[in-house]
Amino acid sequence: MANPSRAFAALADSTRREIFERLAAAPSAVGELANALPVSRPAVSQHLKVLKEAGLVIDRAIGTRRVYEIDPNGLGELRAWLDRFWGDALEAFKTEVERDAPSTLETLKRRADTNVVRKLKPKKEKRP
Repeated sequence: MANPSRAFAALADSTRREIFERLAAAPSAVGELANALPVSRPAVSQHLKVLKEAGLVIDRAIGTRRVYEIDPNGLGELRAWLDRFWGDALEAFKTEVERDAPSTLETLKRRADTNVVRKLKPKKEKRP
């Protein structure tokens, strides 16, 4: 289970974000991640431990290797937590748009009418 505070704290570190993004692309072993990053294998292991404790990654044994991947449950919980705020923001935006809609619509109509009238008016010929 992902704790939003721990998850955000874990992702605050740029190296952990890089590891997390690489795992989002494909499950990987510690050695594969370390080869692609400018940090040691032990450092990658420590970063993975933090991500795992935050509920963002899981690991499984494949032979003698541990392969890490994004934990869909933990990520889903984090997304659900964020979606609460997104829903509130969208609802507030909808309310504001609907409140201003009549005056905005009238303004747009006036502008459109003015442009139509300008296009329909005959142009005055210039006198030599």
